[in-house]
Amino acid sequence: MKIKISGAVCRVIVLVIVLGMVVVPSFAADKPAGKKVITYYFHGNFRCPTCHKLETYSKEAIEVNFRDELASGKLIFNVIDTDEKGNEHFVNDYQLYTKSLVISLIKNGKEVKSKNLTKIWNYVGNKDKFFEYVTGEISSFLKGS
Repeated sequence: MKIKISGAVCRVIVLVIVLGMVVVPSFAADKPAGKKVITYYFHGNFRCPTCHKLETYSKEAIEVNFRDELASGKLIFNVIDTDEKGNEHFVNDYQLYTKSLVISLIKNGKEVKSKNLTKIWNYVGNKDKFFEYVTGEISSFLKGS
């Protein structure tokens, strides 16, 4: 069975599809999600117990202290293996030389500021100090968003 569609109906369908593609992104641009903070824990293939602890503490500090921000998408936590193909650029982007926790402020889809939290290495032996440091730095970035 063939369905015959007139030229006018076909143009209306195309117009609806085209307008739908145009309207949907404009609504997405109006959302406050144009501002967010991304935290990255960077590591390579070789990972010692201290490196694993840095990741565990980072993840826990973020999940415990920023539950609402994570749920709303205002804060994102990513673990990135810089030795994986396609991730090499992060080493240059953030001048990484070891395992690192980096905070990035994104506005309108572009990174406007970032900070490598190098003191995580100083505080890895003191969980409370580690959490205090990471929480304070992320809070500061969230206020800027």
